[in-house]
Amino acid sequence: MSSITRRQALKTLATGGGVILLAPNTILSAAYQKKDRLGVALVGLGYYSTDLLAPALQQTKHCYLAGIVTGTPSKAVTWKQQFNIPDKNIYNYENFDQIANNPDIDVVYVVLPPSMHKEYVIRAANAGKHVWCEKPMAINAAECQAMIDACKKNKRLLSIGYRLQHEPNTQEYRRIIKQQQLGKVTDVNCAAGYRDDRTNHWKQKKEMGGGVMYDMGVYAIQGARLGTGMEPEAVLSAKTSTTRPEIYKNGLDETATATLLFPGGVIANIKTSFGENINYMNINCEKGDINLAPYSAYNGVKGSSPLGQINHPYEVPFQQAKQMDDDAIAIMQKKPVLVPGEEGLRDIRIVEAIYRSAASGQKESV
Repeated sequence: MSSITRRQALKTLATGGGVILLAPNTILSAAYQKKDRLGVALVGLGYYSTDLLAPALQQTKHCYLAGIVTGTPSKAVTWKQQFNIPDKNIYNYENFDQIANNPDIDVVYVVLPPSMHKEYVIRAANAGKHVWCEKPMAINAAECQAMIDACKKNKRLLSIGYRLQHEPNTQEYRRIIKQQQLGKVTDVNCAAGYRDDRTNHWKQKKEMGGGVMYDMGVYAIQGARLGTGMEPEAVLSAKTSTTRPEIYKNGLDETATATLLFPGGVIANIKTSFGENINYMNINCEKGDINLAPYSAYNGVKGSSPLGQINHPYEVPFQQAKQMDDDAIAIMQKKPVLVPGEEGLRDIRIVEAIYRSAASGQKESV
């Protein structure tokens, strides 16, 4: 299948005096069954693709960097030379939909500003490709649902790029919580942030999905959800602020805090900021505490509890390699992905509730 187009494949199947008509997705599914590695096309070649995903794809066993989509011709030249990408696997945003006819590419990984996620996830799904999408999933819950619906309609898997859910130390503390080895969780304190001095990045532009709550705030929300092992019922209170209104303009949040209410009266206090370096999570349980610092860093997650250290060594240095291999295996084995679109949708609903609470000064249901 790697040397023919879908149209050629359909023509070839018209044999024996009768015509066998197969949908494009059926042909693509047959191709997946024969592959032991899936071809991935990165859409958007900014920092995350350049410094993290592309290097991680040199370490993966079940997928590889097959193509790119970029609006910058100079980047196309650089990536072509560095990663030996054939011209036929290099696309721009205008001819992106032609990727439907390329059997080299099985997965499209959308690594664009959040305001562009919906468009390119839907276009990728309509092209018959499985989709991986970076967080935050989108800028509102309605867009998230549209992305989920498009992938289901096209029978393609959608996974959100929450690398930490694939990370062994995160999986270890989640196991302790789930099995109640330290009793029930009583409360969680979680913070994620870094000093961002840029002035013209999408993270400083509201219309592109900017503001700390969408970016680092999703890490804090994930910490609260994974740390309690539950879903929040409401945002009790929230506050957004900035110390640099010349950068975070028109009320855009540089820093945000929120108190989340979980079933059984369990509370999680979260903080996220583009103004300070913070990265920790304390999970207080009936029989002792789990403390992680950092709990969401690229270079590792480390923690401790009365049960011992939480510090599994990584087989490969890039967390993203395990994330992408896990998702590739799920596609090839036709199994659910670890972090489906519904997971991204849950977080965006919480983000929206936090913003509502910060505006109203009142408790807001999730």
